[in-house]
Amino acid sequence: MAKEYRVGAGTRGVNRVFAVMTRFGIGKGYRHVLTVRGRSSGQPRSTPVDVMAAGGQRWLVAAYGVTNWVHNARAAGQVRISRGGRSEDLRAVELGSAQSVPVLRQYLREVPITRAYFDVTEASTDEEFAVEAARHPVFELLPLD
Repeated sequence: MAKEYRVGAGTRGVNRVFAVMTRFGIGKGYRHVLTVRGRSSGQPRSTPVDVMAAGGQRWLVAAYGVTNWVHNARAAGQVRISRGGRSEDLRAVELGSAQSVPVLRQYLREVPITRAYFDVTEASTDEEFAVEAARHPVFELLPLD
């Protein structure tokens, strides 16, 4: 059974460290700071996330499940990603479960630290990954145009 994500003092501390590192462009190239308007407050909310890229496309993966940033991205429909002093405003379009499978596979290969939060492994079938997509939504990042 997959580990459940809990936000406590330790998690907040680690997120702050990763956010500062990412703002300076330090660390893994897929790591970005996501900023999205809060669905209730309307205030910007930021958190470190991992952006997968392949073939000129980019995706956000909710590695820890349906967290607040997922709810906010669904409500807002657009996000800002930042890294190393550069920011982009983008549309966030949630993919269906079948479309999410190759992105989730890539995510598990490239970001091993989050594997404990998934009920699939690299050896799992596409059908098992499609079921997992309901617990780990994937958003394609597209230009605002």
